[in-house]
Amino acid sequence: MARKLYVGGLSFNTTEDQVREEFAKFGAVESAAVIRDRYSDRSRGFGFVEMSSDSEADEAIKGLNGTMLDGRQLTVNFARERVDRGGKQY
Repeated sequence: MARKLYVGGLSFNTTEDQVREEFAKFGAVESAAVIRDRYSDRSRGFGFVEMSSDSEADEAIKGLNGTMLDGRQLTVNFARERVDRGGKQY
């Protein structure tokens, strides 16, 4: 079962390919996404990676949390379920 990881502290210039390449050092990457602003298409500085197993996800966290990528320090941990914050409904 794939495990989803949160990746914070990304440079606005970091690409999904760069993220995938870094995480691939720790196992099979199912998917990698850099979250972008819907209006400007600029990176929001974080993303998500799905690793193919729990053990690979654990190794990626141990190996990448606190390391540097594109001149920025990464924060890597297990992703949490999104919580509805009660924003405006259009």
